[in-house]
Amino acid sequence: MAEKRELSKAQLIERSLIKKYREELWNPFIAAVKRYELINEGDKVAVCISGGKDSMLMAKLMQQLGRVSEVPFEMVFICMDPGYNEENRKQIEKNAALLEIPVEFFETDIFNFANKQEKNPCYMCARMRRGHLYSKAKELGCNKIALGHHFSDVIETTVLAMFYGGQLQAMPPKLRSTNYPGMELIRPLYCIHEDDIIAWKKYNELEFLECACRFTENTESGLDESKRREIKELIRSLKETNPNIENSIFSSIHNCQLDTMVNYKSKGVEHLFAERFNGEETSTDE
Repeated sequence: MAEKRELSKAQLIERSLIKKYREELWNPFIAAVKRYELINEGDKVAVCISGGKDSMLMAKLMQQLGRVSEVPFEMVFICMDPGYNEENRKQIEKNAALLEIPVEFFETDIFNFANKQEKNPCYMCARMRRGHLYSKAKELGCNKIALGHHFSDVIETTVLAMFYGGQLQAMPPKLRSTNYPGMELIRPLYCIHEDDIIAWKKYNELEFLECACRFTENTESGLDESKRREIKELIRSLKETNPNIENSIFSSIHNCQLDTMVNYKSKGVEHLFAERFNGEETSTDE
């Protein structure tokens, strides 16, 4: 009788994705890939790892997808080091080894540059990181980059835009790059809730980077007073009286009634209500 082979830590973590957390992680991951057509035959995807729980989970899900997908595609796992301190860099390397993710690192000096900006250093950092990821992916022959934005990011971004940006704007599951022709950005975790990612992390006793940004390291406020944190708390409080609030927000960006909007923009062109109304484009029914 053959001896039962003991599974490695990485194998146990992989099993948890398709067994214990199948309904919470694997199924919504596959649903997003299919619903939004994120992966196509012949794609070469740069799976972008930042070191946090979201991107690490995405890497494991994409790795498993590559093994079972009927659609042939390639992928590479890349991690941009924007200037991490030694401890954070080692933590990412340790987790990548533990999860058996073959990560290719490349260095940039983004943190030093962004932190010298007096206004919106976080915006500048995010924009520069995106550009470097596109550039590296293109260098590696990829036509897509995959980022770890999840369901909770989507609804928080939607509410943030309305409350603080004065606009109705969502986070799409994929988009085409304007600066890198032929490149697309995809979000495979689009239908996965952050609470389920946290539960998976805790179940497997994993420790990932929270925020490795040097700017927040050197400020007293950190992330606790950020607008996104405020929105997280707001949504959490609303769930107490309406447990379905997150799904309602998510559904709203899939069911936009454009005819009821006063003004809207499409591909950078503004469409005014008066012009549409006078052109008899609007319905007379309420």
